[in-house]
Amino acid sequence: MLTDPVADMLTRIRNANKALQDHVAMPTSRLKEQIARVLKDEGYINDFRVEAGSSQEPPLAYGMLVIDLKYSRSRERVITDLKRVSKPGRRVYARKDRLPRVLGGMGTAILSTSTGVLTDRQAAQRGVGGEVIAFVW
Repeated sequence: MLTDPVADMLTRIRNANKALQDHVAMPTSRLKEQIARVLKDEGYINDFRVEAGSSQEPPLAYGMLVIDLKYSRSRERVITDLKRVSKPGRRVYARKDRLPRVLGGMGTAILSTSTGVLTDRQAAQRGVGGEVIAFVW
């Protein structure tokens, strides 16, 4: 049993990206779908979809989240790295006036706020803070 499904998601994306795979699959959840939506909106991945699981097999009973990774024309990686910030053993929160900046604004911080999963720029625009889930650059 996994204790940190989000860290597992980021590790699967990181490993598939380093192996230059076209897509990566993982068990789905609402939080993972929202993180994938943010990655797509920010241009880090091509697309994502949820494939329904069968009720016959317990590992696929809830469905699979499939993420299509993005590369440049010369097969260079769009995602340089992903880092899990807030972990089950140590939660990291950011107030609206102290939002993190990744690589001086070149990267993206993903936050879980009261209005949903947002990037650092969206959270600053809306004036909300929240739990810092991950950094992407």
